Amino acid sequence: MGRSFGPMTTTAHLSPVLRVAPAAPAEAAAYFRSRLAFHTDVADTAAALAADGDPGFVLVDTRSTESWDQGHVPGAVHLPTALIPEQAGHLLDTSVPVVTYCWGPACDGATRAALALAELGYQVKEMLGGFEYWVREGFAYETWQGSEQRDRDPLTGPVDGDCGC
Repeated sequence: MGRSFGPMTTTAHLSPVLRVAPAAPAEAAAYFRSRLAFHTDVADTAAALAADGDPGFVLVDTRSTESWDQGHVPGAVHLPTALIPEQAGHLLDTSVPVVTYCWGPACDGATRAALALAELGYQVKEMLGGFEYWVREGFAYETWQGSEQRDRDPLTGPVDGDCGC
């Protein structure tokens, strides 16, 4: 049984959250399933890369060489977005899904790269949070000087253990 929030007489009295009614459950399920078809997160990507065997995808860093040198996910392929049309066919197999990342949530670089790859026939997902959240969640990364790792930022999840999501 749903929760009752009392009578709602006008939209002016509605919470800002409910001024636009939530979607019907079936529509919401379709939408959220669709989102998961297009996105993955840093924790799931890290877990897949850390597991024994083939993760089933290739991780692509879409940033510039200077950014790559500053830090990148171990095992990622470096393919700047601007070079995708000329180099994707030499570096990537169209039968293997691709996961793109860029700097972070405020950057559309991974989205632009995912679009370019999809238009070339690749199955592609975007890693939400990008390199910023890879580092903030405490995963090791590589720089031109070698391997580095920072402590997990407590604002991204529990310092010890799994977030459970």
